[in-house]
Amino acid sequence: MSNNEKLSYFLNKAKKLGSNNFNNKIRVAVLSSFTINGLEESLRVKLYEKKVDCTTYVGGYNQFNQEILDSSSKLYKFSPDITFLILDTRSILGKLFYQPYSVSSSERKKIFDEKFEDLKNLIHSFTNQTQSKLIVTNFNIPSYSPYGIFETKVVDGFHNSIKKLNENLTNEFLKNDSVYIFDFNSFVNQYGEKNIFDTKQFLFGDIKISLDYISNLADEFTGYVFAVLGLTKRCIVLDLDNTLWGGIVGEDGYDGIKLGADPQGNSFIEFQKYLLSLNQRGILLAINSKNNPDDALDVITNHPDMILRKEHFACMKINWNDKVSNMIDIAKELNFGLDYLVYFDDDPVNRDFMRSSLPDVFTVELSNDPSQYTTIIKNMKEFNSLKITDEDAKRGQMYAQQKNRQEFERSVTNLDEFLKNLKLKVIIKDADKFSIPRISQLTLKTNQFNLTTKRYQEEDIKNFVEDKNIEIGYAQVEDKFGDNGITSVFILNKRNPKEWHLDTFLLSCRIMGRQIEKCIMQHIISKAKDNGVTTIKANYLPTKKNKPIEDFLPDCGFQKNEDGWIIDVNNKFKSPDFIEVIDE
Repeated sequence: MSNNEKLSYFLNKAKKLGSNNFNNKIRVAVLSSFTINGLEESLRVKLYEKKVDCTTYVGGYNQFNQEILDSSSKLYKFSPDITFLILDTRSILGKLFYQPYSVSSSERKKIFDEKFEDLKNLIHSFTNQTQSKLIVTNFNIPSYSPYGIFETKVVDGFHNSIKKLNENLTNEFLKNDSVYIFDFNSFVNQYGEKNIFDTKQFLFGDIKISLDYISNLADEFTGYVFAVLGLTKRCIVLDLDNTLWGGIVGEDGYDGIKLGADPQGNSFIEFQKYLLSLNQRGILLAINSKNNPDDALDVITNHPDMILRKEHFACMKINWNDKVSNMIDIAKELNFGLDYLVYFDDDPVNRDFMRSSLPDVFTVELSNDPSQYTTIIKNMKEFNSLKITDEDAKRGQMYAQQKNRQEFERSVTNLDEFLKNLKLKVIIKDADKFSIPRISQLTLKTNQFNLTTKRYQEEDIKNFVEDKNIEIGYAQVEDKFGDNGITSVFILNKRNPKEWHLDTFLLSCRIMGRQIEKCIMQHIISKAKDNGVTTIKANYLPTKKNKPIEDFLPDCGFQKNEDGWIIDVNNKFKSPDFIEVIDE
């Protein structure tokens, strides 16, 4: 479905959405200072098409203050996971919108400061009463000014006052994990003020976002839903010919492909530059190409205009196998589910083959014009994340180290020899303010080696850290090839002094298969024993994706009973002796 569909498409389809059995569910509230008809329908349809079940609540017309300040309001009874608060400059400023210079500079500054304080207090009132994420729009700076060209000469003028209000909003909630500021001003700039604001619609029904662009706003908001649900895509899998460069290297040759130096070649340069920027923030890149490996690698390694080099790709499948088989191999090699992969290929036949064979892979519909590739990927919301951690920035480097491990594994005769020669080191630490973002991220994203797949936002982890009856630990794993970063998390409920409950136990797919999990479990059991605990209880909640952890508890000596799994801490349990464990 195209983002260019008319609002009528979403309104009609919203009425026909039937029941579903989607695993991903979200409760979304929409509050606004003006008429926002069609937004919730557009949002529900867009999320339904992404297999997300969205239940919505829409506040009354310009009732956002009352809804937030009344602790017994329908908003709080609805109990949203995400709340969008959509505000507009006209409503907030009132008569000051058209008469900003009817008051003195000092009075104008005072009014804007009061507006900020009122909004800040309102937001804090909301976050104090709910666990919902709050997405607040900032304020559009209109092209209009009663001062005309002299506007830029006024220090505390109309435009600068709105700009300062936006800056204050951003700075106030910069480190607040419950509040995010949506850059509505940039949204208006992207589509144009004349398009977003339709004077006739405004005068007819206080509509301040044109009905023609409501679905575009809904599209922006889906990015927050993907991020909250932990549905961020992790790897972009790319074809080569006519995708990363123009032409076919096997036919046109090294010197004949289009890459730089002309408009068509520059399109591929621009695309590669944006791919590299995503890679540097933690999105992996891989290659899936039917090609002669020597020809393709010659371009990747030596072509002076290539932006992406061999070290930027976590996995490369350049061969004559069919692309579906290659994609399955890429997922296995990276230890990812297929639903974490995004596929770019200029060939519509290959795209159809991938969609029909592997529907879990997100196959992007590309234009025949390569100059549009960058725009297409920029407009995708599937790469949004609520937090970008140090581990994210280092992910490309970590997967390069992973390739070295795999090459080393192939060079040794057996698994035991490989593991012993890795020189594994596991550093176990208690959660602190620096590790909270990564811990939350792992609970949101880890599916395969995860006992319960419970999802926790950063504020949840902060609350756990402050609860003396709950312990959160994490493990950082190193080996002779480098540091894997924070790759394991466990959460213990210690309210019963004799029986601890293992609420969460997970391991990143990056370090699966090295028996690290047994070292961490040994640490947990030893700690329980030292604290006079007699048993540890745990649950395994099977999902479509967490089969790799299915045998973990029994392998560690846990026994099944009617409530789940339990282990006597005095039972003999020994972790692998080739792993060095450091308890910090």
